[in-house]
Amino acid sequence: MSKSADDHQIKDSLEQLRCHFTWELQIEDNEMPDLENRAWDQIEFLDSKQNVGMHNLLAYVKHLKGQNEEALESLTEAEDLIQRGQTDQADVNSLVTWGNFAWVYYHMGKLTEAQTYLDKVENTCKKFTSLFRYRMECPEVDSKEGWALLKCGGQNYERAKACFEKALVVDPDNPEFSAGYAITMYRLDNFRLVSKGHKTLSLQPLEQALKLNPENVYIKVLLALKLQDLGRTAEGERYIEEGLDSTSSQAYVLRFAAKFYRKKGSLDTALQLLKKALEATPSSAPLHHQIGLCYRAQIIQIKEATSMRPRGQDREKIDRFRHSAIFHFESAVEFKPTFEIAYVHLAKMYVEAGNYRKAEDTYHKVLRMKPVVEETMQNIHFSYGQFQEFQKKSEADAMIHYLKAIQIKRASIIWDKSIYSLKKLAFRKLQRNESDLESLSLLGFAHKMKGNLNEALEYYEKALRLAVDWENSVGQDP
Repeated sequence: MSKSADDHQIKDSLEQLRCHFTWELQIEDNEMPDLENRAWDQIEFLDSKQNVGMHNLLAYVKHLKGQNEEALESLTEAEDLIQRGQTDQADVNSLVTWGNFAWVYYHMGKLTEAQTYLDKVENTCKKFTSLFRYRMECPEVDSKEGWALLKCGGQNYERAKACFEKALVVDPDNPEFSAGYAITMYRLDNFRLVSKGHKTLSLQPLEQALKLNPENVYIKVLLALKLQDLGRTAEGERYIEEGLDSTSSQAYVLRFAAKFYRKKGSLDTALQLLKKALEATPSSAPLHHQIGLCYRAQIIQIKEATSMRPRGQDREKIDRFRHSAIFHFESAVEFKPTFEIAYVHLAKMYVEAGNYRKAEDTYHKVLRMKPVVEETMQNIHFSYGQFQEFQKKSEADAMIHYLKAIQIKRASIIWDKSIYSLKKLAFRKLQRNESDLESLSLLGFAHKMKGNLNEALEYYEKALRLAVDWENSVGQDP
């Protein structure tokens, strides 16, 4: 058989595998450095059985970067971990790693080595009487796919959820599957913030995951944050304290504990924890973002305490906090160039510093992005609308972006604020010109979006009458 025929046959076999090369992971080029950092952080600081998966993910990213030799090194690390782990499940746990080995060797043109790993997969499939030659339908592989999807960003979360659900159908009391499902639901909950508060879809999965593995401090601190969201702060704080007392996964515990205390208003405690975590993971974009949020909250506290007129030492503190916030927000977007909400917070802090040019540049950069979460784009348009209204004094541009935020039909606090802001500007224009057709139409639209159909109809009819009167008057001109 010719080499081209061998190549074609092996390629057909490779496409049947279940591994990172066939899971259609959505990873943008500018996301890779942050993804690598997070994978290494998890390997080093999170006490987890997912390190095999992290080495596999690193191998896939290195391949995408054209670093196939380094990819093989990561896969060798993964295989060594498997051999040192559960020997009775070693074959099943190796399926994904072997699949990735086969793909990397294929891309290197080493067809013999690729076939060797295909044979390993085939033999395991035969051993476990799989219906397929090069793939096994089993919860262990479903879970591994779920963890890979979960690590690769929000655009993959729904698929990750489906993988963990599929695994749990077969083994509902498996701590690893339960933890993966709970973490996925927690992240999806954070995508679904609505005007009436946080949804609670992740509460029961988090409680179940902690029940199956009471020593999982990562789940423990996520449960604490969810309880805080639901107004059960004292109950959540007990879990935070337990997590901080543990020696396990401290870098992650510190980060989430800091978030808990920031939301509670204990900013000094939050900053202390974040800076300690940053010593271990200095290139963590989420940590820099959280630190920036703490400094921003301290600025707000001082302004409120001084009735928005800080002087002397308060003024100096604000200047110092503003400088620190900008530094950490800039660091966050440097380490993670797709961190959309961090760009919004950075732009707002540039506004706070009076640097409108940098704020404008930052807004333009984030407006060109395509966030996975629709509410994030709502937030971007609303924030830019505020900038146009209050700093650039452009009512027209402000209304355009309030309108764009409203047209993203996702009920949220920002959606409500955008409608209010659009109505306010439309009323202001009507006070100057009661025959302003655009303002009447926008008010009709705003009421329609809120479900106030009678008010919407009233404004639309008034706009229509004015339009007809205008056409009649033009038609009568000589």
